[in-house]
Amino acid sequence: MNQGTEIILVEDNKSDADLTVRALRKNNLANRILHLTDGQQALDYFFPEEPIAATGKPNFPKVIFLDLKMPKVSGIEVLRRIKADDRTKLIPVVVLTSSKEDPDIKECYQLGVNSYVVKPLVFDEFVKVISHLGLYWMVMNQTKE
Repeated sequence: MNQGTEIILVEDNKSDADLTVRALRKNNLANRILHLTDGQQALDYFFPEEPIAATGKPNFPKVIFLDLKMPKVSGIEVLRRIKADDRTKLIPVVVLTSSKEDPDIKECYQLGVNSYVVKPLVFDEFVKVISHLGLYWMVMNQTKE
């Protein structure tokens, strides 16, 4: 069982990140959430320049919630790197974004995303969607550990 981080949230919008974390915690779905604020932080976490002692890899989560439109490195580039590397390709990735653009959706699925969810604009709907995602990925989904 993974005793470290359960969810990595890669989200540059502070309000969306705070709301996501609150919705997950309110429903007791994740106590160990790591919030990264841009794509470069995500790449640095999963692919550090310095070797990780003992395990040779960072503590991988049960799921990554990934925004697409971020500064420094886009979510699509983060997804591309995660799914191309044998060490990380089995980590479930849920794109959680405001983009309804068909090219973004198509490219994400071609790269191996596990789910693509458009963020609802209405507060109550946003909380409901995050709660459902947390329930599915943290409780119902079976992962290889």
